[in-house]
Amino acid sequence: MATLHIEVVSAEASIFSGEAAFIALPGESGDLGILPGHTPLISRVRPGTLKIRRDDGTEEHIFVAGGILEVQPHAVTVLSDTAIRAADLDEAKAVAARERAEEALRNTKEKSDIAVVEAELAMLAAQAAAARKFSQKRSSH
Repeated sequence: MATLHIEVVSAEASIFSGEAAFIALPGESGDLGILPGHTPLISRVRPGTLKIRRDDGTEEHIFVAGGILEVQPHAVTVLSDTAIRAADLDEAKAVAARERAEEALRNTKEKSDIAVVEAELAMLAAQAAAARKFSQKRSSH
């Protein structure tokens, strides 16, 4: 089976580097599915889950807080400020951070500050949802 090379890089570290048979992630205009030989593409990435299916059928799930996607016929690069492996997601921490951001939003008056906090809230809500989804998958196995 044909594969493509994928690199997932956050501001802190390389999160994943390897071969994949299929990749799915939330693009700016909707969900994207990428197979080997895909047409070159550059897109923004929305906060959500990046799914990497390996040649052997196993999957890796990574939460990305948005970023940029570059697709070449045999390689994919995802650059994200924040990327966290699903196994490392903590729903309680994400919910607590969201509550702090909601409090900051209630106390913010500047329009530019409001936009920043609202973007952070969207990212934290997506992170909490991803953490919840993966904790349910782990507990059902």
